[in-house]
Amino acid sequence: MICIIMGSESDLKIAEKGVNILKEFGVDFEVRVASAHRTPELVEDIVKNSDAKIFITIAGLAAHLPGVVAALTTKPVIAVPVESKLDGIDALLSCVQMPPGIPTATVGIDRGDNAAILAIEMLAISNEELSKKLDEFREKQRKKVIKSDETVRNLFS
Repeated sequence: MICIIMGSESDLKIAEKGVNILKEFGVDFEVRVASAHRTPELVEDIVKNSDAKIFITIAGLAAHLPGVVAALTTKPVIAVPVESKLDGIDALLSCVQMPPGIPTATVGIDRGDNAAILAIEMLAISNEELSKKLDEFREKQRKKVIKSDETVRNLFS
C-alpha cells in the first residue's frame, strides 16, 4: 500500500496524477492532507498508524513535509515538489536537501505520476506481477514514441 500525503488540498491535481497510475497498476493507496507546519501531530499520526510500505509526499512553499515524514519512519519517502513560487525550484531544493540519515527520493516538479511509478518499482522488487505490469507499461511507452516518430517522419517526407 502507498500513502500519499499532500500538504494542502491545493495539491490535489498533483496527487491525482499519481492516483491514476496507482489505479492503472492495481496498487492499494490512501490519500491524506496534513501540513508539516499547521498539523504536525496529524502528520505523525498518519505515518505512525499507516499500513503503507511507501509514502509519497507532495509539498510546495516551505516543502518540509517529506523531511518530517522521513524523520518519523524508516520506510521509503518519495517527495514531489510543487510549482508555487520561484517556478518550484524552492520546493525542489527543500525536498532534496535532507540531513544525513534522513533521505528522501525526489522526483521532478509536479511529477506525481513519476512518484507513483517509482513507488511501484520499489514494490515490484518483491512482486513479480507488478514487475510484469511495469514491463508492459514501458513497452506501451516505447510503442507510443515509435508511432510518434513514424507520424512526424511521414509529415515531413
